[in-house]
Amino acid sequence: MRIKAAVLREFGAPLQIEEVELAEPKAGEVLVRLVACGVCHTDLYTASGADPSGYAPTVLGHEGAGVVERVGEGVMSVVPGDHVVTLFSPQCRQCVHCLDARTNLCLAIREQQNKGYLPDGTTRLGAGGEPIRHFMGTSTFAEYTVMPEIALAAIAPEAPLDRACVFACGLSTGLGAAMNTARVQIGSTCVVFGAGLVGLGAVAGCRLQGAERIVAVDLSPDRLELARGQGATDVLAGGPDTVQQILDLTNGFGADYTFEATGNVGVMRQAVESARMGWGLATVCGVAGKGETLDVVPRFLITGRRVAGSSFGGVKGRDEVPQLIDRWLAGEIDVDPLISHRLRLDEVNRGFELMKAQDGIRSVIMFDS
Repeated sequence: MRIKAAVLREFGAPLQIEEVELAEPKAGEVLVRLVACGVCHTDLYTASGADPSGYAPTVLGHEGAGVVERVGEGVMSVVPGDHVVTLFSPQCRQCVHCLDARTNLCLAIREQQNKGYLPDGTTRLGAGGEPIRHFMGTSTFAEYTVMPEIALAAIAPEAPLDRACVFACGLSTGLGAAMNTARVQIGSTCVVFGAGLVGLGAVAGCRLQGAERIVAVDLSPDRLELARGQGATDVLAGGPDTVQQILDLTNGFGADYTFEATGNVGVMRQAVESARMGWGLATVCGVAGKGETLDVVPRFLITGRRVAGSSFGGVKGRDEVPQLIDRWLAGEIDVDPLISHRLRLDEVNRGFELMKAQDGIRSVIMFDS
């Protein structure tokens, strides 16, 4: 079938809206009609050329939600008509990692996915006889996509897809960082650095876990106000004195849990240094730039602080994303304030510009508009 998609042809150049060919799903694959897709920083990071593992041409996009149209041979977990959220972090439920509660990093299709291919080492996308690679196994900046069954989470049909899409990446990453990676305890003190979508998700996750004090740190007063809406009890304007301010708020000890959601290595260091002596845990969610390193004074570790990384919040997508969406539908998570702009597919480059300007939290592409 011929579909409209946003194609990355050249790093650092705007995405091109093109008609491309999409082949039918093969065994274990699913054809999805996209309804909505968030414009995530990872898409911009790859489009800019900053990602050392990036490739072109490719159809970007990974924060998608849509409806199953057709399924390939052997697909059992979804059927046509199901509402689904796309998963850049799949869950085969069979590999050694999927069977272990300590990680969500499924091994089943990782090698081919990282190269831009579906599990059989080929693509379903093409134009002019040339293949176009799949981005993060999803390629959701398109009217339709073909994806592995193990990379789709079937969700409640009553969940509005224009908001459910943010559970495909940013929101689940933040929620999961607090709930799965850090496992925030009731009555604890938490600090979240960065009040974008991931950081706001972490604030909400700390609240859901029963944290007593949640401090949000950001440069933007508007974002700090949104953090209050997600459960922050205190807000701080970020800067060089942030660590001392956090120590002052915590009787000199630091926070039980800190979360970094900026991708800035200097802020990552602040997250470590503001964690509590003895048992403080700093969870890093942000993606740093190419070649950047985190400089940590060993004394902070020797005196009991720990550092953890969190990919997709430790969320096992097929099992846990539907549960998070159910909690949203039950009123426990407020998603509406996180959706800032609704765009058409041909406005995707504007979505990148809005992100660079920090205008709002998440722009969502609507395919029905």
